[in-house]
Amino acid sequence: MTDRIQAMRQFFITDRKHHAVRRPPADPMELARRFERENTPDYDRAAIRLCHMLEQEKPVLFEDERIAFTRTISTVPEIYTEEELTALKKEHWIHELGDVSNINVDYTKLLGCGFDAKREELRGYLREYEKQGDERAVHVLQTQISILDTVQNLADRYRQLALEQGNRVVAESLAQVPAKPPRSFLEALQMFRIIHFTMWCGRNYHNTVGRFDQYMLPYLKADLEKGIYDLDSALELLEEFFLTFNRDSDLYPGMQQGDNGQSIVLGGLNEDGTDSYNILSELCLKASLELKLIDPKINLRVHKNTPVETYVLGTQLTKQGLGFPQYSNDDVVIPGLLNLGYEKKDAYNYAVAACWEFIIPGVAMDVPNIEALSFTKAVENAVFEHLEDAESYDAFREIVRRNIFSQAADLCGSVRNLYVYPAPFLSLMMEGCAEKARDISLGCKYNNYGLHGTGIATAADSLAAIKKYVFEEQSVGKQEMIDALKGDFAGHDLLCNKLRYETPKMGNNVDYVDEIAAGLLADFADSVQGRTNDRGGIFRAGTGSAMYYIWHSKDMPATPDGRHKGEGIAANYSPSLFSRCKGPVSIIKSFSKPDLKRVINGGPLTLELHDTVFRTEDSIQKVALLVKSFMDLGGHQLQLNSVNRDTMLDAQKHPENYRNLIVRVWGWSGYFVELDREYQDHIIQRMELVV
Repeated sequence: MTDRIQAMRQFFITDRKHHAVRRPPADPMELARRFERENTPDYDRAAIRLCHMLEQEKPVLFEDERIAFTRTISTVPEIYTEEELTALKKEHWIHELGDVSNINVDYTKLLGCGFDAKREELRGYLREYEKQGDERAVHVLQTQISILDTVQNLADRYRQLALEQGNRVVAESLAQVPAKPPRSFLEALQMFRIIHFTMWCGRNYHNTVGRFDQYMLPYLKADLEKGIYDLDSALELLEEFFLTFNRDSDLYPGMQQGDNGQSIVLGGLNEDGTDSYNILSELCLKASLELKLIDPKINLRVHKNTPVETYVLGTQLTKQGLGFPQYSNDDVVIPGLLNLGYEKKDAYNYAVAACWEFIIPGVAMDVPNIEALSFTKAVENAVFEHLEDAESYDAFREIVRRNIFSQAADLCGSVRNLYVYPAPFLSLMMEGCAEKARDISLGCKYNNYGLHGTGIATAADSLAAIKKYVFEEQSVGKQEMIDALKGDFAGHDLLCNKLRYETPKMGNNVDYVDEIAAGLLADFADSVQGRTNDRGGIFRAGTGSAMYYIWHSKDMPATPDGRHKGEGIAANYSPSLFSRCKGPVSIIKSFSKPDLKRVINGGPLTLELHDTVFRTEDSIQKVALLVKSFMDLGGHQLQLNSVNRDTMLDAQKHPENYRNLIVRVWGWSGYFVELDREYQDHIIQRMELVV
């Protein structure tokens, strides 16, 4: 890292001196109350809010800065009053905050032409709709042109400031972009920053970066060939660009600080079978390695021919304790997406959403995290309602399957009449939206919904215990099991210990329990197959958990695997928190046995490895081979966390000494001391998994 980047990192990240330019938060309901009084249509509300934010922004430039745009307005206004939102929720499913989020726009739709050409394109559509007398379409297109004008005005104000301050680099970039298409790597990065900044100002959150190394590569290659940059100077520029993702991220909505969805995808197979990993992919990994920041979050697409050297570089990044890269296996993901009906060109172009869900840039208004199915709930109901009457394990297992189908039906039925706030700026970068004068909130080429699946290991371990002790050995009576669970094992200490520590557990490469897990996942896939949502899309089953691993476990009674009431379940696709696993090799063997192509909404095997594992080059090589082995065995996604239990415990006691301690939470990385205590405790408990 150069002295210049070190100084900028100190300024923006360590000292946070740029926070001084932020203005006191305004009343977040002021616009909403006005909209309510004037009965403003929803499309206009979204557009007015965005333009209001951009008009209120005050341009600021910092010393030696080459990529501009920093938030000074800390609060994005609401567009509905509480009363209006309550009324909306009575008629509609409102997902999260209601805004378009967690999708991947096609940035090239603006990068490739510039705002001037995009305006002319929109005016062309406008003239056609005027001839047709379509007032709605005319209004949509006029509004989008007005938004482009407002963004351009802010860029012009930044350029004027740059001229006044003698910053020729920024002034020259903004003389070209965003009005005209970028001519260089620097201008492309500056234009991306403007686009990304604008998306956040419209409260379109979890804006994923997508396949950055593909759409930005032409600009870098051209500059390298012209001699404008060498690899070292290009890396320095890229690191400055990466710093921009961390400037305002504390203002972005999410479950916790760090959950902002700024995910970037590198590499991956082309349709012809060649590898798209390139020099920019490599530079991105190196930039993240040097900066050691939580954004952007690196996702690495791999396949059977990915060289070990790429895994080694990824493992060196994991060593820093950032919780990424997260790996996705093209050999599993692409066939899985094809089986779900995605076109070949789209399946090969997949990216990753805010956490891990698979999405398609520019063509998908998928909602990949709309709800979550609980495997443990399916087992819990079967135990308490039907175990006593079940004549055999197979009969009992069939009840669990029926419970999964019933739960899936309820979830799919509950997410009807989805309403999403309009997103006029994002719509400019989604297929068909401009041509049809259609807002992306109303749908796109793909409109699929993703369901997480939580507690797979707890459910599989529980079924293994019932199968072994209740039905095969008959060493535990049915009523005895029910009573023990209802009483949270009070008076059943020996049984609890037996269930907790002597029963086969998923993660030890034991077919007895692993096959049960594979069956449960197959049931989940079967339960949503053929179901369609009210937007014409399908439902996708997945192995992720998001925050549901906390929510689903809070009121869960004791389970037949020896877990006590209220005790946590694993995050994502991982072993039970108290499993005594033989080691990471046995874990990857267990978790690669199911047919993961069928549950391809996404959800990584998550492993915590002690940071001492990464101390030597030889050990880094071994971890890299472990990751490769999981992929070669048929794993779909993997994320590793390099952690130290003692460090985290001390950080809980002395947070002031660990401001920069980073951990992987579920599908994102965050600063440990800024997490709620329940998330901190869960990560510490996960650390104790591998013995």
